[in-house]
Amino acid sequence: MRLLVLGGTEFVGRAVVEAALGRGWEVTVFHRGRHQPPAGVRSLHGDRTAPGGLAALRAAGPGGGWDAVVDTWSAAPRAVREAARLLRGRAGRYAYVSSRSVYVWPWPPGAAEDAPLVDGAADAGARDYAADKRGGELAAVDAFGAADSLLVRAGLILGPYENVGRLPWWLTRIARGGPVLAPGPRELPLQYIDARDLAGWLLGALERGLGGPYNLVSPPGHTTMGELLRACVSATGADAELRWTEPEAILAAGIEPWTELPVWVPPGGEMHDAVHRADVSRAVATGLVCRPVEETVADTWRWLSGLGGTGPRRSDRGRPGLDPRVEAKVLGLAGGVPGTTL
Repeated sequence: MRLLVLGGTEFVGRAVVEAALGRGWEVTVFHRGRHQPPAGVRSLHGDRTAPGGLAALRAAGPGGGWDAVVDTWSAAPRAVREAARLLRGRAGRYAYVSSRSVYVWPWPPGAAEDAPLVDGAADAGARDYAADKRGGELAAVDAFGAADSLLVRAGLILGPYENVGRLPWWLTRIARGGPVLAPGPRELPLQYIDARDLAGWLLGALERGLGGPYNLVSPPGHTTMGELLRACVSATGADAELRWTEPEAILAAGIEPWTELPVWVPPGGEMHDAVHRADVSRAVATGLVCRPVEETVADTWRWLSGLGGTGPRRSDRGRPGLDPRVEAKVLGLAGGVPGTTL
């Protein structure tokens, strides 16, 4: 197949490009040139937010077009609208990597693709993440129609090339060794998707001509908080001691779930039910396969170590992770915890 990826040099987009190349596809990437794309692609440069920024895309097209487009945009929906309109008639299908954030909060436990959606507009400027992603969905459907638009509503995404910093924070923290605040319970079930598994499912869906929305994250309980952190200890080979701490003690200390302790949210509340209990039966029935957490963690550490232990970071996202002084206080240590936050 002939694939066009809008982006394709970072995290999910890069995973899609590498997976497509692995299938022997002919891949074109359209990007701003800030990062080197994988070898073997046709590279087009442009800034879709600038006047005339799609010129290189407008002038290109192998044999008149592409079989499919993958778009990971997460800001102003009008950028998706302009690209999708330009590519209408020049590409067969349009896959937009969206988010489960498009559902009205609080997300019902076990929510499927028919859950209520937030308001969004295809021609809008940037508002907030949920509205922007919903607007991007509407832009894709407006240009390509429901049948030829694949809406990939991803949940928590981890794996090599992660530029948000959640799993990299845990890995670098555990690599420093010493007592580590491990948020319990250790059997807390988690849901996430390795970017490479997302890419594999997405490309298979394009081959099969699937359209419409799909929740894309692992089945509930694919792993647990304990398994995730033990995998981090194993991958880093660190002399780290996981000190499992009750959720009540963590919350009483004013520690923010999800942001200060990435991935973790306390059990029993609407946030855990929303983030880690999604219905993904539609994706599983259409071929979603998720690799073991040990593989995701080990490969992420290998990639991160190759960069010197400091991974890339998106400028539009906050800095995840816990202040060592707060960690030490909660653990009741007399001294500090070695090192500093990522």
